[in-house]
Amino acid sequence: MPRSQHTITADDLMPLDEYETIRAEKKQEAILRKRLTRLSVGPHATVIFESWDSMWLQIQEMLRIEKGGAAQIADELAAYDPMVPKGSELTMTLLFEVEDPVRRDAFLRTIGGVEDRIFIQIGEVRVPARADGDVERTRASDGKTSAVHFLHFDFTPEQVRDWVEGKGQAMVVIDHPNYGHAAMVSAGTRDYLSRECFA
Repeated sequence: MPRSQHTITADDLMPLDEYETIRAEKKQEAILRKRLTRLSVGPHATVIFESWDSMWLQIQEMLRIEKGGAAQIADELAAYDPMVPKGSELTMTLLFEVEDPVRRDAFLRTIGGVEDRIFIQIGEVRVPARADGDVERTRASDGKTSAVHFLHFDFTPEQVRDWVEGKGQAMVVIDHPNYGHAAMVSAGTRDYLSRECFA
């Protein structure tokens, strides 16, 4: 299926033997892509903007690792295709990274509900995050949030236009009482995401 349809289907995937012949090239492409799509937000948060290419590679890698064959494909598509931007959104994986496991556990317990305090800001306008799927990311029992979040940002047509035209400063904002940080999105990243996500 054409990438312009903003979805990955079984027909887009390669047999493992064919994938092996281009894997090194695709991994190198991913390294270069992350220079534009990876962003640090404060000392402990990293965001990675996703695209058709990043999700396609993730699926191919999962099929390569687990070797589940055709039976595995449906599960991988169900897991990763929703994170392919659908034409009027940006998607991202957010990682909270603290090397020491004891300190990481303590930190995650201080930022419960953070998934409701994440935005992409364009000028003065904030686009709130929407968590992928219906999995609760902060445990009700102890307020501990997950170290990994999969997020969508639903843009209006006006917000898409402003993003593509470069109006206003673009930032990723985490506005939690215990973790308040923002990071600017570079012009290069903005142009790349305009082509990959909104075209």
